[in-house]
Amino acid sequence: MTLPGVELLMAAALPLAALVAIAVPLAAAVTPQSDAAVERARRLLREVPIIDGHNDYPWEVRQKAGFDLAKLDMRQRQPSIMTDFERLASGGVGGQFWSVYVPSPAPGITSGLSAEIQRDPAASVTMTLEQIDIVHRMVARYPDKLALALTADDIERAQKQGKIASLIGMEGGHSINSSLATLRMMYRLGARYMTLTHSLNVPWADSATDTPKLDGLSPFGEDVVREMNRLGMLVDLSHTSPATMADALRVTTAPVVFSHSSARALTDVARNVPDDILRQMPKNGGVVMVTFVPGFVSQQVADYNARETAERTRLTAELKDNTAGITSGLEAWRAKNPTPRASLLQVADHIDHIKKTAGIDHVGLGGDFDGITSVVVGLEDVSTYPALIAELLRRGYTDEDIKKIAARNILRVIRGAEAAALKLRTPAGK
Repeated sequence: MTLPGVELLMAAALPLAALVAIAVPLAAAVTPQSDAAVERARRLLREVPIIDGHNDYPWEVRQKAGFDLAKLDMRQRQPSIMTDFERLASGGVGGQFWSVYVPSPAPGITSGLSAEIQRDPAASVTMTLEQIDIVHRMVARYPDKLALALTADDIERAQKQGKIASLIGMEGGHSINSSLATLRMMYRLGARYMTLTHSLNVPWADSATDTPKLDGLSPFGEDVVREMNRLGMLVDLSHTSPATMADALRVTTAPVVFSHSSARALTDVARNVPDDILRQMPKNGGVVMVTFVPGFVSQQVADYNARETAERTRLTAELKDNTAGITSGLEAWRAKNPTPRASLLQVADHIDHIKKTAGIDHVGLGGDFDGITSVVVGLEDVSTYPALIAELLRRGYTDEDIKKIAARNILRVIRGAEAAALKLRTPAGK
């Protein structure tokens, strides 16, 4: 989730606002949408549909529709967002981790997008339950289109029935309020991954975009990872600091997932995965699901965002509470500083790098659609996966490579987590 309404409220304290990409003109060329490579991509996705690591449609239901699914009916074309059934079908999506994101509690975040965003850790638990309820209501509303998936077998069963396997992903350890009992109950309600942090630290783990406090995981944070292993819940390391990534990889007995991250070697932002972590993926067996956030894909966009945030900080210091003046000043700055744009080709570059550094068995896709306010050119919504797959085919990826990236790698990781949980639950010698 990369939402400016939340992140920009933290801009004075956190660098993550600098990463919120703003799409602009003069993009790199985008590959054609109707050629042999695209047709081959569509055929492959009919055989092995995409399982995407992160989609924030449930947050859009909360924010834009007041929890009312009918107001963002997925059976209808929804031009105000990036997700509906028509476009999911065009994109070859057969499995989706629906994010049940809620904002991290933080000082001063008491209004704006939601009056519930406050410095009350218990509120995060309540809001997460409300988001999980949205996913369950989605499945109930569209029984011919969606099926709740709790296991890898459930995913394959749903796809055989022509349905989109719907998994639940919690985005941030604040959702459990430092309670293993809450973690266990979230699992029972269907959560199948938890991102250990979001934009801020939690008491037991450091975030990528906050000031480090622990240098990774605390002893309790290690217990959280162990309990997730025991349950069979995927440990998601997107949003975490490199030290937290390293600690989690040291502690876990199951493969991990980065549900929506790209390669730091190509775009040097805190939300991306460093090469030393990528090189640990073969030993762990995990998967990095490349994301489509422009500021995580293009260094030029990331640098622009950092300059824009610096200008916002300068204007705020100068103008204090003059909101209109700050807005006007930013608009004038943007007029003098045309913004760059990220392209589909750059996303493919990130896939290339992760394949080269970690191996083809450790690459997946996590678009972050409906969690972003600007898009990569060529990857504007959930219908566009075939265009990306076609570009990979043009670069020499084999059919088997594509099937791994589309779904087989994340399916293997889910089965690995299930196997680790079974082993942990089985008494020694049995």
